[in-house]
Amino acid sequence: MKLFYGEIADNKVFIDSEEQTHIVKVLRMRSGEEIFVTDGKGNLAKGNLAFEGKKVSLDILEIKENLPNFPTRLHIAIAPTKNIDRIEFFAEKATEMGISEITLLQTEKTERKNLNIEKLRKQCVSASKQSLRFHFPVVNDLTKFSDFIKNVDPETTFVAHCNENLERIDLKLIQQAKHDSEKNITFFIGPEGDFSDKEIQLLAEKGVKAVSLGSQRLRTETAGVFVAAWNYGLMS
Repeated sequence: MKLFYGEIADNKVFIDSEEQTHIVKVLRMRSGEEIFVTDGKGNLAKGNLAFEGKKVSLDILEIKENLPNFPTRLHIAIAPTKNIDRIEFFAEKATEMGISEITLLQTEKTERKNLNIEKLRKQCVSASKQSLRFHFPVVNDLTKFSDFIKNVDPETTFVAHCNENLERIDLKLIQQAKHDSEKNITFFIGPEGDFSDKEIQLLAEKGVKAVSLGSQRLRTETAGVFVAAWNYGLMS
């Protein structure tokens, strides 16, 4: 399947301008070739390429609407790493494994305050196409920790931190439950240097359950990928 991104509305398909350039200049595709176009919102169009000068359009053969999404929506709130390549790696791999939403979290120990969110969103779109996802993950702007915790649901929210002196649930115990009835799961992943004691205390006061990801201390992006893989395994 050759999958591209575009808009699908009123039985019409508009291929994204950057995708059109890629089709013409990089892939050098020809008129009549079959492709698929998704809007990342669960809709998929099938058709044949048509060219009018430099403009690329689609002769539609079929449109499928409201295709099923992953059964569990995983939302990871993660502090961006100082080396932005690491958080980009996380976003790409988590997208391939079905994450539904990413929030970049500004914590007390977050060093990076400036982010190219649009670049990160484009990378998630690219990873979605590569893995044949028809529902793209939402990537939220950098959000203050204090603002984000205001609306968390403690019943379905977990935090992975490294403080061994505090009680933490083994992730396997959550895995045994398979969270079949919980369609929305949120995980907090801390920055390099972990969450501050104050932040951990605020989460505890909210009723957010602390989780251990194992005996090894994982880097921020590794912990994020680990949680995404855990969730993907339960959905498979």
